[in-house]
Amino acid sequence: MSDVLERLAQVLEARKNADPESSYVASLHAKGLNKILEKVGEECTETLLAAKDAEHSGETSDVVYETADLWFHSMVMLSRLGLGPDDVLNELARRFDLSGLEEKASRSK
Repeated sequence: MSDVLERLAQVLEARKNADPESSYVASLHAKGLNKILEKVGEECTETLLAAKDAEHSGETSDVVYETADLWFHSMVMLSRLGLGPDDVLNELARRFDLSGLEEKASRSK
């Protein structure tokens, strides 16, 4: 599963410095972090709305579609900051032996 994320990370890195006229990823980087964050926020909102609709309709295809957009733009953000999917996966792996309540409590110290 993480192979897909790794392949996407490689594509995003390759396109980071491409011509902004021919690459959506390059155009986001050319506009700077604030534009990338704007897209992450937009996709987050669209994901939330799709989930609310899915709860009532039972149709989940839009949730999957919007979550893919959210993950994509989140990975562009990570790339901009010199990070990648392995950084997030390692953090998730670190949390496996912690209860959610313990992990949250450890952040407030």
